[in-house]
Amino acid sequence: MVMRPKDVPMPDHFRLVFTGTALAVRAALKELIATLAAEGRDDYLRSTTEIVLGEILNNIVEHAYGPDRQGEVELCCESGQDALWFTIRDHGAPMPGLCLPPGRLAPVDGARQDLPEGGFGWFLVHRLANDLEYCRDAGCNRLRFAIPYRRNPEMNARGPVAE
Repeated sequence: MVMRPKDVPMPDHFRLVFTGTALAVRAALKELIATLAAEGRDDYLRSTTEIVLGEILNNIVEHAYGPDRQGEVELCCESGQDALWFTIRDHGAPMPGLCLPPGRLAPVDGARQDLPEGGFGWFLVHRLANDLEYCRDAGCNRLRFAIPYRRNPEMNARGPVAE
């Protein structure tokens, strides 16, 4: 289900290839977070990574592949000087309009039954990750982004994250 070349250790490079299913995403996240913990990465980096990747990978399963289609997901992680850099590839449906969803928070001032079901995931991704880039080439979606080692709201061009 999840394959990681054993001769490519963290922190320099980490690669997983798995089927785009909810269970495979869970296993991939578990392996990546365990690897980050074994490398001595702090709680902030591990939890931020898990939130961001959980949102993105589950969106791939739900929207890029959907309930009637399965495909492969490739997750690569590289250590940079100030951040972990991630590249995710899949062959599912493209992002609407061939661009990233906006990172705006959906309005939450209405009645409870009128609140949107989704729309919070991309808000979190935009707030916690830096340098988000999406492209589609030859039927392949590629998303690249960085998660800083230390929380520094000034690194994020969208402004500070509320405590």
